[in-house]
Amino acid sequence: MSDKVAYLGLGHMGGPMAMHLANAGHDIAVYNRTRSKAEAFVTRYGGRIARTPADAVDGAVYVGMCVFGDDDVKTVTMGEDGAFHSMSPDAVFLDHTTATAETAELLGSEARKRGFYYLDAPVAGAEEASKAGQLTIMIGGPEEGFEVARPFLNTYAKAAELMGPNGHGQLTKMVNQILISANMQGLAEGIVMGRESGLDMEKVLDLLGQGSAQSWWLDNRGSRMARAELDQSDGGTANMTKDLGICLNEARRQGVALPITSLISQFYVEVSARGRAAWESTGLITLWDKRYK
Repeated sequence: MSDKVAYLGLGHMGGPMAMHLANAGHDIAVYNRTRSKAEAFVTRYGGRIARTPADAVDGAVYVGMCVFGDDDVKTVTMGEDGAFHSMSPDAVFLDHTTATAETAELLGSEARKRGFYYLDAPVAGAEEASKAGQLTIMIGGPEEGFEVARPFLNTYAKAAELMGPNGHGQLTKMVNQILISANMQGLAEGIVMGRESGLDMEKVLDLLGQGSAQSWWLDNRGSRMARAELDQSDGGTANMTKDLGICLNEARRQGVALPITSLISQFYVEVSARGRAAWESTGLITLWDKRYK
């Protein structure tokens, strides 16, 4: 028996998550700010196009959302025609946006007042993991809500873990972004160093990927970085610029020093200043690779 579900935001990450819910047989309503994306989704996977977020979630037992940042989250949830105005009692709202812990805490409190569950649930794994249903999801919120969400999460996650109360999903994602930004910066520097030294970087990366330097980013992005074949429409640079800003603001709130993250954040700002905000996040390499000058 299918459940009535909704998905808000059909971008690179949200679209595939909604696809998995539709393919699992659920009665899905979708909302996207650019209506053409919702039309394309329904044409391909079925479901209903909603006029507003509130319309999308009406009667849904499970709602997923993935938008850009805090302002979008607040507008889609609490703005005029926002989803929170129409959520059913005991339904669960999964926010897969990477945003601030403060916003997650605020919305968790608001959801409790209204009688439904809000979980901050940012994801890791990039677009290919979303398409494959192999995302890693870090969740903050009430355990009861997590249990309601679990069967739906299973349609697009390889791992989903409750990390603590509202805000802890976002805090875990911040740790993730700190770790991967340093990994991407190291890859960029290593590849530039190797190329300028005359090494065959495809051969180098293949060998090093079998040793202690192995990482997801080396395996999945290193070769394209070495060949200067970056995706120029992925949007990862804009996302990482936003995400590291969130990390640094939270560090100030916690009284924590993040010197390397602070430096890499400045590199992302410079990549955007050179007109590459829409490039994939490994666009860091363009600051030093002479092929991009």
